[in-house]
Amino acid sequence: MALKAEQGERLGKLLAERSEKIAKRWAEVAAAPLKGRLTVAESGRQTAELQSQLQKALADGAADLRGAQTTELRAVLTELSRSRARQGFTASETATSIFALKSALYEMGEVEKGGENALRDYVAWSLFIDELGLFTFEAFARAREQIITEQNEQLLELSTPVVKLWDGVVAVPLVGTLDSARAQVVMERLLQALVDTGSPYAIIDITGVPAVDTQVAQHVLKTVMAARLMGAECIISGIRPQIAQTIVALGIEFGDIATKATLADALRHAIRRAAATRAATREA
Repeated sequence: MALKAEQGERLGKLLAERSEKIAKRWAEVAAAPLKGRLTVAESGRQTAELQSQLQKALADGAADLRGAQTTELRAVLTELSRSRARQGFTASETATSIFALKSALYEMGEVEKGGENALRDYVAWSLFIDELGLFTFEAFARAREQIITEQNEQLLELSTPVVKLWDGVVAVPLVGTLDSARAQVVMERLLQALVDTGSPYAIIDITGVPAVDTQVAQHVLKTVMAARLMGAECIISGIRPQIAQTIVALGIEFGDIATKATLADALRHAIRRAAATRAATREA
């Protein structure tokens, strides 16, 4: 429900004339449910900016949140939602801070003194404030989803370390399931490590992968092929008896890719290969 022009004007006038009292009470009511996690002073700084933008929007003739007059107000509400999401507040706690303006307005006494017309105004103002709160709720949800996505990406990177085991030998110890998203991170980090270190050998250790199916094998093979394009030879380690049986049963072919039972075996193989290559180079 949109505010009528005269209702918006009266709300803007009330916010301007009782600015300090409304700001003080709004901050107190907004901070109360947060139980000390946000001080009244901190709450006041946030609500003061909202109050300022709300007054400006109403002065420009805003009747709802969809118009151009509320662009800056929407931006402040969105930033508040993002800030609260990062601080660990809930969407309900964030929206409640907006709804607290209703109490602050009611306590100014205008509704009780003004009779039926003032009551109609208050109902219209409350619906407008509800719109602000719902917008904040939705903005919070979007911000939270973005934070979760960023955290998942960070966890993927942390769970996929590339370590230098020996001069010219890097390794990627994989732990847990290997889906498409993680396989992409594995490939990117391994290729970057090959460029940074100039290593001619890379070990992909799947000891910590609980099960190998066709999809996992395809991801590993793609990573090996990408490393080969960079001029590096890959060795797959961690081929346990159960994994070997599964690979045979599925008909997965690793071709000429070296496979070893343990990471130590793979490292020894890489060192021997490197020594043989150096020896052949000297003889040539």
